[in-house]
Amino acid sequence: MDAASSLMGGPSSADAPTDGEHRMGTTIVGVCYAGGVVLAADSRTSTGMYVANRASDKISQLTDNVYVCRSGSAADTQVISDYVRYFLHQHTIQLGQPATVKVASNLVRLLAYQNKSMLQAGMIVGGWDKYEGGQIYSVPLGGTILRQPFAIGGSGSSYLYGLMDHEWKEGMTQEEAEKFVVKVVSLAIARDGASGGVVRTVTINEEGVKRSFHPGDKLPLWHEEMEPQNSLLDILAAGSSDAMASIKYSKLAKWHLHARKHAKR
Repeated sequence: MDAASSLMGGPSSADAPTDGEHRMGTTIVGVCYAGGVVLAADSRTSTGMYVANRASDKISQLTDNVYVCRSGSAADTQVISDYVRYFLHQHTIQLGQPATVKVASNLVRLLAYQNKSMLQAGMIVGGWDKYEGGQIYSVPLGGTILRQPFAIGGSGSSYLYGLMDHEWKEGMTQEEAEKFVVKVVSLAIARDGASGGVVRTVTINEEGVKRSFHPGDKLPLWHEEMEPQNSLLDILAAGSSDAMASIKYSKLAKWHLHARKHAKR
């Protein structure tokens, strides 16, 4: 325990639980819109229970028009993206034109599948090319590949399936898609302890690539869109005839009334 920590009565940095490899307990999202794709990710990287990096960049460039979102082991996903970037560079030199999104995605799939017993890597590849426009490919653990209109991954994705199914719509504008992915990752950060930090987004379309940064204190609060409602106990405490008349006597409401009567005796 160092001097400062001793004076404060707390553990030193050496006592932090850092056992284990760097992992991105992550939230990654990819969404197609009318004209391109938007990728988004949080920025928390952890080692065991210790937050090793609060502002890591989990969206890596593969080519000028193709990017990949990384989740799982940080080392594994960095190696895959580095190898794919190298192969695609050679591909571009040999053929004289940039690789398509499908080619890049299948290279990611090939490396993940052939080394599936040694890797912990779930990735989302997104980009735009002149042949098929904006495309999103999901490459989860094990190395399968699936083209989807939207994809989510990482530990925070467990909280997002219902929201994505309910609010994603085909043909969104670029502005709608960018706001949507920020909202989605913000919800995961609020619910998932392994996701956090800032939200980074990458928009890819025919005009090029745009990167955006959304600091943690500027993220939308997921509960701000909910209409405020009085709880049952608030209505019961008010005791007015109008408030009581508004109660729909469900089993729960009757139970509360019964409990109050017995409490007065």
